[in-house]
Amino acid sequence: MKKFNAFFFLLAACSFNAQVISGTVMSNNENQPVPYVKIGIEKENIGTVSDGAGSFSIDLSGLDASRKLRIEVPGYEPYAETVQNFRKQSRQQIFLKEKVKDIKEVNIKIKKLVDKNWGVNTKTKSVLYSVNPKFRKEDFLGETALEFNAGKRSKIKNINLNIASYTSDKPVLMRYSIYTEKNGFPDKNILEEEITVELTEDMIKDGTYALDVNEHNIWVQGKFFIGIQFLKEFEGKVNISAALFRTGFIRKFYGDWQKITLAAPAINIDVKVDKSAKNIKDEVAASGDDLEGLISDISQYNKESEDSGYGKNKSLGNYIELKDTKLYYEIYGEGEPLFLLHGNSGSIKDFYQQIPILSKHFKVIVSDTRGQGKSADTSHKEFTYIQFAEDIKALADKLGLNKINIAGWSDGGITGLEFALKYPKNLNKLIVIGANASPEGVDERLISHMKTQLLVLNVENKPEKFNERRLVTIMLKEPHISRKELSKIENPVLVIAGDKDVIKQDHTEMMAKQIPHAELKIYKNATHMIPFENADELNADILKFLEK
Repeated sequence: MKKFNAFFFLLAACSFNAQVISGTVMSNNENQPVPYVKIGIEKENIGTVSDGAGSFSIDLSGLDASRKLRIEVPGYEPYAETVQNFRKQSRQQIFLKEKVKDIKEVNIKIKKLVDKNWGVNTKTKSVLYSVNPKFRKEDFLGETALEFNAGKRSKIKNINLNIASYTSDKPVLMRYSIYTEKNGFPDKNILEEEITVELTEDMIKDGTYALDVNEHNIWVQGKFFIGIQFLKEFEGKVNISAALFRTGFIRKFYGDWQKITLAAPAINIDVKVDKSAKNIKDEVAASGDDLEGLISDISQYNKESEDSGYGKNKSLGNYIELKDTKLYYEIYGEGEPLFLLHGNSGSIKDFYQQIPILSKHFKVIVSDTRGQGKSADTSHKEFTYIQFAEDIKALADKLGLNKINIAGWSDGGITGLEFALKYPKNLNKLIVIGANASPEGVDERLISHMKTQLLVLNVENKPEKFNERRLVTIMLKEPHISRKELSKIENPVLVIAGDKDVIKQDHTEMMAKQIPHAELKIYKNATHMIPFENADELNADILKFLEK
């Protein structure tokens, strides 16, 4: 296919009189080359970057003669020319005019400057923004950006980039830009001078490259964007950590910016906030994303859970064969049976902080939900929480357990509710953690992200992602447990959620109110990740509730 494309473009170039234009970008005043300039067509995803000597070649074959070619570099006036005029010379020099700096009188006032850090701080190695020149060149030479919002006038000290891995045969050349905001997207670059970096591995400390921009005297207020672009090809790959369910922005050359809601690169900034300045807006959005505080970074817990050995214990692991699945489970401890049910896309190991404590008091049965962990699903049907509850009943029956306790997290909590409705005589007590009775109980921002995720999965239509699509679908379409059904649950139930949970607090309170024998506990300063982040408190609450 690559040979065919090359042959096609060769024919196109010939038919349009070899419209590959070469030249050099020069500074008008100093008559010196301007290196690493982005040269592209307005509103198009095509272009090139000049080399260190300002030299470039760009293929204009087949382009409308009225389209505009653009060059923009901090410190210089923007350059624009029609394709028709640009084609007139096969070899040319482009002179850029330096911007005249307007130096205004500065009134020095005593300020109260407070240190803050805003942005995406994750250092995960499982969700990545990958920079790989071996892929399509226009993708590699594109630009990514993250939105910020400063309520008060603030000075940027450092721009930090969290890098999960770095391999390169030469220093990796990057350009930083800072944009104003227009209609929710990056607009004009506010920098007066170029900020480029030749990144080497030894410049990355503890997974972060910190660029000191204090001397650039960059002051911001209101919405703005930090953009990063890679300018020169290299042999290797750079993986930047990224945060799921965060909003990032990308574009190719001078094409339109696109909003990416699935994940955002780990760009964060150290700033000095002028607390004495006038506040134009509440600073809550300063982190640059509408899901700040809703989804926390759990990369640390993922690593710890993976290292724990739970979920892959060869001496204790076993399977039960059911229709369309082999359900994997492990058993720890002795006593009254307690089933721990994990959340969507999780597995047994998610309870690595609960199993060793609870198994001292109970027979703890942990299983991978069908289609997750080690439990495969060979059907082509959509998942349902009722089906998951039936699987738990089948496992309890195999183990000869007539009456069980359940502690379910998120999807596991929903499964627990369905179990209580279908098998009330087989349930003793139920603990639900961050569970919802309907999709309306989930924060709309997360729902929006999941809808986008499902849209992407449907468009890709990759067989290997069929299971992932089912797991997203079930969260969007289920459960549908009515208030009337909740009121029929006679078993004692402990309802737990965080005050910063993805489950709406009024929805959690409604569930506890409708269930006749329910207790409610809202954890303070807690997210949806209670079994990870509030493990000691959760373990104590489970033990207290079950031992009553």
